Amino acid sequence: MTTSRIGRKPVVIPSGVDIKIQDQTLSAKGPKGQLSIALHPFVQVTMKDGHINLQHAQCGKITGLETKLYRSIVGTARATIQNVIHGITHGFERRLALVGVGYRAQAKGKILSLSLGFSHPTDFVVPEGVVVETPTQTDILIKGIDKRLVGQVAAKIRSIRKPEPYKGKGVRYTNEIIELKETKKK
Repeated sequence: MTTSRIGRKPVVIPSGVDIKIQDQTLSAKGPKGQLSIALHPFVQVTMKDGHINLQHAQCGKITGLETKLYRSIVGTARATIQNVIHGITHGFERRLALVGVGYRAQAKGKILSLSLGFSHPTDFVVPEGVVVETPTQTDILIKGIDKRLVGQVAAKIRSIRKPEPYKGKGVRYTNEIIELKETKKK
């Protein structure tokens, strides 16, 4: 039985990265930090010559529908392992932009203070494993080694004041394009 197109590709382990596989847990340690992920029981991981190879575990008689499921799980596991290795070597970052008159952001340690047009400033507590910086008053830079956590923090900050469709005011990703609606005419 074959694996998915993505799951077939081996994951290259760069120099300076230490990987340990124990039971169904993969632990990786690199220059930026360390992460560990739980692997799905359908996935079988082997390390050889600086590469990680994945394939599905053979579990008895397999039907055609289960084959597709196994392939997708192997492909997802491979992408997750690749993200872990990229995170501990290079890290991930997301940029947010504040668009609106008087909209400001200021990072104070583990608290991000936002002025977004409400009657009071909004404080966002930054979780462990993520660093939030404000290079300018209208830009927010979120950095970390866990791709999922960085994206989740960016989405939570954006949800405080989503861009509205008429003027585009709010918190948006820097590469996000907002299609503006036309106002009603009398």
